[in-house]
Amino acid sequence: MEYRTLGRSGLKVSAITMGTFTFGGEGPFAMLGSHGVAEARRLVDLCIDHGVNLFDTANMYSTGLSEEILGEVLEGRYDDILVTSKARMRIGEGPNDEGVSRWHLIRECERSLRKLRTDHIDIYYIHEWDGLTPVEEKMAALETLIQQGKIRYAGCSNYSGWQVSKSLMAADARGTSRFVTQQIHYTLEAREAEYELLPLSVDQGLGVLVWSPLAAGLLTGKHRRGQAVPEGSRQAAGWVEPPIRDTERLWRIVDALVEIGDAHGVEAAQVALAWLLTRPAVSSLVVGGRTEDQFRANFRAVDLKLNDDELQRLNDVSRLPLLYPYWHQHNFARTRFSEADQALHADYPDRMYVGEDPLV
Repeated sequence: MEYRTLGRSGLKVSAITMGTFTFGGEGPFAMLGSHGVAEARRLVDLCIDHGVNLFDTANMYSTGLSEEILGEVLEGRYDDILVTSKARMRIGEGPNDEGVSRWHLIRECERSLRKLRTDHIDIYYIHEWDGLTPVEEKMAALETLIQQGKIRYAGCSNYSGWQVSKSLMAADARGTSRFVTQQIHYTLEAREAEYELLPLSVDQGLGVLVWSPLAAGLLTGKHRRGQAVPEGSRQAAGWVEPPIRDTERLWRIVDALVEIGDAHGVEAAQVALAWLLTRPAVSSLVVGGRTEDQFRANFRAVDLKLNDDELQRLNDVSRLPLLYPYWHQHNFARTRFSEADQALHADYPDRMYVGEDPLV
């Protein structure tokens, strides 16, 4: 296993994080899996044996059952293991059962600690933006939890660039703890994070954890152009994330992944994960799975090294168009780009045009 520093913190995390989305299987999460304690223990043990030191859950996964199962499995083993959880989503019918108010965050953190059977959470994420609660209140509540020793680090998930920046600014203004990481959706199929979130992470020293790095299984090579949706897949069960806006582009990406995988003797999934591990600011990939074989296969991505030609092919087949103001900056500001700017622009030709051909 490879270990990477999480942003500008001193924390080392495994390149693969175990996601526990499948633990519990209550409500809509049953589409993904329904691991009980015995199955979860077997998968957790496998991950630990392969060097995984970070386990990811959330208070709303199966309405808290995921946390309870993970807590039972990890109890007594937290000395060398890191755990994350999240709060923000609605978890009840009351008026304060969602959001990032001080009241909600502190209550949910304390509930998560009891379910996880531990006295601290290593990384505590704000699971989603809340535009009604002042960012100062949110960041102050997280600082309270840090000072109380209930969480070690704070992060955010599913924020836009300006929302992350506003939160960091609120912490800096008061001299309190900042976010050290963000957890985002980012794949060869979904590269929107490169517009703002990756450059921001490079500039501000945020580590990036990637959720659903295989696009809910669409990049595994099991889904192919013109073929029926595989039985037992998330899509067959009715799962609709992530949204696919250009199916032909998706199949071109999958074709490239399969061909590169065949050249290396691995599956398309490992190629997709290996590409992500080359991207700026990426610290770890949150990988779930229903079986031991799925986890074993994904571990192999850490050792897979793609050559320059293969990386170029993957970039060419998946690159998104430069939106404004990025195409203008690419044409006229490239000589003064920072490392953060290059997190977006490095994969584009030297000069971009509005259409496919130069304007004359």
